[in-house]
Amino acid sequence: MKFKYSAKKILLISSLILVAVVLTGCSIPTDPETHEIIQISSSTTFQEIMSNENWFSAIFVWPMAQVLNHLTPVIGVAGAIAVLTLVVNGILMIFTLKSNVAQQQMQLLQPEMEKIQRKYEGKDDDASKMKQAQEMQALYSKYNVNPFSMLLVTFLQFPIIIAMYQAVQRATAVKTGTFMGLSLETTILNGIKAGQWGYLIIFIVMGVCQYASMMLPQYLAKKKAKEEADKHHRKAPEAQNAQSKMMQYYMLIMILVFGLMWPAAMSIYWAIYSLVTILKTLLVQKIIDDQNRKKDGDKTK
Repeated sequence: MKFKYSAKKILLISSLILVAVVLTGCSIPTDPETHEIIQISSSTTFQEIMSNENWFSAIFVWPMAQVLNHLTPVIGVAGAIAVLTLVVNGILMIFTLKSNVAQQQMQLLQPEMEKIQRKYEGKDDDASKMKQAQEMQALYSKYNVNPFSMLLVTFLQFPIIIAMYQAVQRATAVKTGTFMGLSLETTILNGIKAGQWGYLIIFIVMGVCQYASMMLPQYLAKKKAKEEADKHHRKAPEAQNAQSKMMQYYMLIMILVFGLMWPAAMSIYWAIYSLVTILKTLLVQKIIDDQNRKKDGDKTK
């Protein structure tokens, strides 16, 4: 199918470009002798980073690390990370709002998409494939969704997430700071082994926030499917297939494993990032609901 082939081709090219960017510019600089991550202090200049490291560190990581260095003494580590995460995501939303709406709309349409897929399950002839592609395209058109517009979100968000990840690890104020009396450069696992149960609390909060941020879109999709089914007096379809659920749980487990091994500062950042993601999901959902209400209102006129 032409539609299907184009989608695969675009996704493949996008993935290759994304991997190339990561490999060429996003590695964390370390000291060749101690193998420790090179820190960015409040006195580190842009020119030093650009000369000694790479463009990614200078343009993206350095300014974020400096924001953390200057805010941490004033509002604490958690407050500084929260402010930076909110500001960065707010700026991203300005450029990716339409793509975020399309991305979330796609998740809300998942039950209807799977219904079409089940309808043509096991039918491998060209005519059936053509009809399936046409029905999927009609569904996208009905809700004014362009699947490829979501690539913009990926292109912009991925390097920013990497930069935030590095800034939290490299900002001196964060590395030397404390939270609830706990050293933030200590890994969660080592902290728990030492009997400091505050690290376990941080880990649990991070896990809960991550789980909630992953499950919220599925909850909203299930809620929408139920509302549509009730409106037409039919049974609501399953909001997500078993394979998708397994993939989500696999991702959650992977993040939790990383969470045990990375510094406590990263767990605090990831918890805050997950909370901001929840806030963004709810905001985008409100925009979608407003658009749908307006569309329904126009139809009744």
